[in-house]
This record gives sequence, C-alpha cells and structure tokens, in this order.
Amino acid sequence: MLKIIFGDTQNAVYHPPTYFDNTYEDEWITDPLSVEMIKDIDGSEVISPRVIDSPVLGSISVKELSGGVKTLMLMQFDDSGKIFNASACGDNCAKWIVRISRHKDLTINLHHIMNFDDCEDFSAVIVNTGKTVNSSKEYVDEAFRIEER
Repeated sequence: MLKIIFGDTQNAVYHPPTYFDNTYEDEWITDPLSVEMIKDIDGSEVISPRVIDSPVLGSISVKELSGGVKTLMLMQFDDSGKIFNASACGDNCAKWIVRISRHKDLTINLHHIMNFDDCEDFSAVIVNTGKTVNSSKEYVDEAFRIEER
C-alpha cells in the first residue's frame, strides 16, 4: 500500500541521494528490479555492483546514478523505517513507486504534486487527511485541498 505525506514530516530524509551514497549495499545494485529501474530511468546498464555503463558518461560509479534511481532503491531496500522525499524523483519514477508499493507498505513524502497519470490501478492513502484515493484525478483533487489549507 502506498501512503503519501505532503509537506514536512518527522523521520523523513529530505535529500535521499546523499543518504543512499552513505548506506547502499552492493547487492541492491545487481538486484533485477534495480537493473530494470536503472535501465528505464537513467538509460544505463549495470555491469557490476560498482560499475554502471552510461550512454552519456561512459563507465560511472553507483554514486553517479540519478537521484531518482537512488531514491527508488532506498524505497525498495532500506528497512530503517525512514520516509523518503519522493520529490527528489522525476515524474518518470511514479510508476516505479507504485510498483514497489504493490509488494510492500511504502510511505513517501512529497513537496510537489507528482504525476501518477500513467500508473495502472493507482491508489494511495493521503496521510495528511486519511483519505484513500483510487485514481490520479482523486489524488490531484486531494493534493490541492491540502495546498489550500
């Protein structure tokens, strides 16, 4: 289940890429889901746990992956109970956030209205109001209600 908190919240990691750089484990990088996300979001190929082949930069380290991919991997693998700021991700990460939330409870923090339009079977609980939304339209309507407060 996906839970979304708009605005500041306790136990949130505001800049997930920095947290990732200091906490990731090699096996996260070669996990099939990570390999797929890295290919989709960054257009890069995982060569080994410490080498990524970027079509733009050539061979890069894991620390040079995009902030979006790093945040997604934290959502998937970090079990510390921290809440990650999904505003560090682009909208191209939305489908991955939904996918991760289908097999684990996932609470994210947002400081903008992420576009979930292309996500099949989208549903989430908006923690700020306790409302469950079952479509992208309901999500946007609820997000605007929160902003108006």
